[in-house]
Amino acid sequence: MAYRNGTYVAFHAGGTSDPTASDIKYYNTMKMWDANKTIDFDFTDSHDKTSAVRDSSKRATLERALRSRLNDSKNFVLILTARTKNDTDWVPFEIRHGIDNCDLPIIAVYPDYRVILQPHALAAYWPSAFATRIGNGSAKVIHIPFAKAPLLAAISHFSVHSEQPNGSNIIYTAHSQRSWGLLQPYEGEQNQRSN
Repeated sequence: MAYRNGTYVAFHAGGTSDPTASDIKYYNTMKMWDANKTIDFDFTDSHDKTSAVRDSSKRATLERALRSRLNDSKNFVLILTARTKNDTDWVPFEIRHGIDNCDLPIIAVYPDYRVILQPHALAAYWPSAFATRIGNGSAKVIHIPFAKAPLLAAISHFSVHSEQPNGSNIIYTAHSQRSWGLLQPYEGEQNQRSN
């Protein structure tokens, strides 16, 4: 096994390679932040560490490539939108292998929300493979909005090599989210949708 230093990113692709028609746009945004040297955002993309496979490749070839990427990862970013729970193919496979076999800390990211303070209220976004592992406590998860500051903090902090979230429904405090400009002073402490 190679050194585990990558961040694995999973998202619902919706059976399309159109970046505007699926959740790949959030993954592409992370790659853009990383490539832009004027933005303080850096991550090692696990998908860049193995050879590319095409959607038309045989299922066994795709599974082998995804397992290899997960095995070489230090953490796992799971992008959760209203569509993710409908994925019955690759996202559940990635969740099962990432948690059950690789013991990866999960960074659950919600693009539809600018503040996450009550993760259990977002259970409607969770694919059953994820909900089951949250329910039985096998998933170590921090729930965050899709924003540079909390995403960079979580990628930098949580790893198989260091600290993992100490439960399945961990969040950054309201104070932290205020310091990142996500939660305004005196706003109520509940999940808040993005505009």
